[in-house]
Amino acid sequence: MAIPQWKEVSTEEVEAIIKTQPRVQLIDVRELAEYREEHIKEVTLIPLSQLEVRHDEIDRNQETIVICRSGNRSSQACEFLASHGHTKLSNMTGGMLAWQGNISK
Repeated sequence: MAIPQWKEVSTEEVEAIIKTQPRVQLIDVRELAEYREEHIKEVTLIPLSQLEVRHDEIDRNQETIVICRSGNRSSQACEFLASHGHTKLSNMTGGMLAWQGNISK
């Protein structure tokens, strides 16, 4: 059986999705210190280091966008989640380094 893949979405696409799809899950996989510096208001923090024990907190039936600093850890998180049955996944390319939208501190 093939492992489900995920989509790559730009920061601009994520901004549009947030405005038009209020039920989308945004999962930030950075560590707490990075999250505290700045984050997208609507995200849920589940650091990559905790994903293995917390992945059941993510609804498999909802569209999910995974976010990190640059797009590398979020890609790893998508790979992990896909291997655990998540199919509605997107990786935000460029991560928070490329994010131009609103942030919370």
